Amino acid sequence: MLPSFKGAVEDLFQRGLVKAVFATETLALGINMPARTVVLEKLVKFNGEAHVPITPGEYTQLTGRAGRRGIDIEGNAVIQWSPTVDSAAAAGLASTRTYPLRSSFSPSYNMSINLIAQFGRERARRSLESSFAQFQADRAVVGLTRQIRKNEASIQELMKDAKCHMGDFAEYARIRRSIKEVEVLLSRRDQRKTFDNRQRGHLEGELSELRKNMKSHPCHGCAEREDHSRLAERAGRLTRENDGLTSRVENRTHVIAKTFDQICQVLDHLDYIHGEKPSAQGKILTKIYAESDLLLTESIRRGLLDDLNSAELLSVASCMIFESRSAENIAPKMPSAKVTSTITEVIALWAELEKIESDFGVKTQREPDAGFVFVSYRWAMGNSLSNVLKGSDMSVGDFVRSTKQLIDLLNQIAGASESLRPACKEAVKKIDRGVVAYLMGDI
Repeated sequence: MLPSFKGAVEDLFQRGLVKAVFATETLALGINMPARTVVLEKLVKFNGEAHVPITPGEYTQLTGRAGRRGIDIEGNAVIQWSPTVDSAAAAGLASTRTYPLRSSFSPSYNMSINLIAQFGRERARRSLESSFAQFQADRAVVGLTRQIRKNEASIQELMKDAKCHMGDFAEYARIRRSIKEVEVLLSRRDQRKTFDNRQRGHLEGELSELRKNMKSHPCHGCAEREDHSRLAERAGRLTRENDGLTSRVENRTHVIAKTFDQICQVLDHLDYIHGEKPSAQGKILTKIYAESDLLLTESIRRGLLDDLNSAELLSVASCMIFESRSAENIAPKMPSAKVTSTITEVIALWAELEKIESDFGVKTQREPDAGFVFVSYRWAMGNSLSNVLKGSDMSVGDFVRSTKQLIDLLNQIAGASESLRPACKEAVKKIDRGVVAYLMGDI
């Protein structure tokens, strides 16, 4: 709903001229209109990627509007019955009053290069290690470490009880475990058509040798062999559990600083940093703070946007800020052959950057989405709002919001690239009109 209509509904509802309002979650959170009763149709919401259950905090925010201060002594929150609504889950949402605070912070290319330019790499790294996100990761490590120590104590106790007077039972247990692993491998390979006789012969020879070693081991003749084996197997399971826990600890320890290091490696690889200073292309990156910061900077650096007019430029830039709500993989409309070829080059560049990021163990650049290309181009060419949105499932609010993001991105490009500045300024003038200009401060 447009802000002007939203304000009218709020005013009419507060005056009592409108008795009931059917609202989306966005409307319910965005206006000041407490009611005696709040009814929730369902307990799921669209988060931009998928329909997910609402959190206890979101439930409290929505139902907290029930009960008008100074008028009602209580408010009612009603959840509409549905086969998909679990009463226990609903009760859990209603009864939860403490909500976990989880950091989503992660270093980006723009953030990293600006920190390096201002503080140097080492000081920047130390600052990131003091972040709340790292604090949460470290706190989780404490519990994992405690479990590792507990398992180690149990392993020592089990192996002490499994000690055999006839020889090294830990060694004997390893042989038995190896036999079991080879037997499982043989069983799985038998189900494959590509498993040839040569491979089978190699594994059967290895299995025969292991069985021979087991039978010749001193502990094989122990009367308590099976009791000791059960204890050793329990110790083995705990050892494998500890291996997994140790890996999780290593992944969480200094995770923010490690991500920063990986990003710096990508920047070094692409020649964005010279020592502690950003290079010429690095200075462009310091002014691009969009999610696809590296992709856009590389597009500018390689001149992919140089030959585009203002309308073509903004339509290509839109693929770096837009995210389609629909999961359908339908080829979007393109306004011209030049736009199509440029977006193809941008997507190829994204694939190249994704490969580089994969080599250094980081993933930050989202795949370009051309779902707003045709709409933004037509709006820039002076078409009316109704014509622009005709045949599209995009709402006016989503259109204005995406256009606002596009204007912001064009201003970033204008500040980062002197050669593209005139086209960017002209592009902003073309799309900052009509409903976009009127609602610019409200969306």
